[in-house]
Amino acid sequence: MADIGTRAADSDAMKNRRRTTTKAKRPSAPKVSGRRKPSSVNADATIALLKRERDEALEREKATAEVLRLISASSGKLEPVFDAILASALRLCEAKFGSLLLVDGDGFRAAATKNAPKAYADIYAKGPVRPGPHTAIGRMAKTKSVVHIHDIRADRAFTERDPLRLVAAKILKARTFLAAPMLKEGELIGAIIIRRQEVRPFTNKQIELLTTFAAQAVIAIENTRLLNELRQRSSDLSESLEQQTATSEVLGIISSSPGELEPVFAAMLRNAVQLCDAKFGNIYRWDAEALHLVV
Repeated sequence: MADIGTRAADSDAMKNRRRTTTKAKRPSAPKVSGRRKPSSVNADATIALLKRERDEALEREKATAEVLRLISASSGKLEPVFDAILASALRLCEAKFGSLLLVDGDGFRAAATKNAPKAYADIYAKGPVRPGPHTAIGRMAKTKSVVHIHDIRADRAFTERDPLRLVAAKILKARTFLAAPMLKEGELIGAIIIRRQEVRPFTNKQIELLTTFAAQAVIAIENTRLLNELRQRSSDLSESLEQQTATSEVLGIISSSPGELEPVFAAMLRNAVQLCDAKFGNIYRWDAEALHLVV
């Protein structure tokens, strides 16, 4: 009887072990997470950055192309070109105020301003402004290179109480400053200046863009100079041709009317009035005692 009980117990134990070893484990359910994998997040950020850089590049190219179009269609008028340059510079460089200065003697005069209050424009309206040697404009004029001041209030010219800097800071409440020189054959002829009212330095791309706008302003000035010279030469040639034509006419009348002075005098007077832009004229003859009206 003991053997039978022992065998029964062994049989039950084997069955239990068999059930334990043959029972299949259920696979664990995948975890659901609302966060994207790091690689996906980085890819989206990269795409967004590239798209933003592409859009900014297109905006820069569009702005520079528009300025060049205005230069070619300006017919010698610089005001619309300067206004377009400043408007594009402020928009693309995210600045508040802008001014385009031209060298006038040993100072600068404002050829165009954008968003600047009247009180600031009046500073340049009184005559050429001569900036101090430690001001940003003074340093730019000396070095003929870009001057970028992150915080005007921390700059030497401000701490030394330079009058022009103090007025600009008080009126414009400017904090960050950027100036790009306008150079013609290495000589300074002007500058483009933009300012922000908050401390936020300009990026390298914005500095490069302002330098491009300064170069375009030089192109506009040179284009206007050449156009004016061409017009003056054309005017001189036209005037010379008119004079030669008038002289030929008088000589023709003289040769075709020997002994008759009246038609010769009439032709001379008519041409003289026309070429000299006069309203009317007369010819007199002197007989040693008095003048006598001829025509």
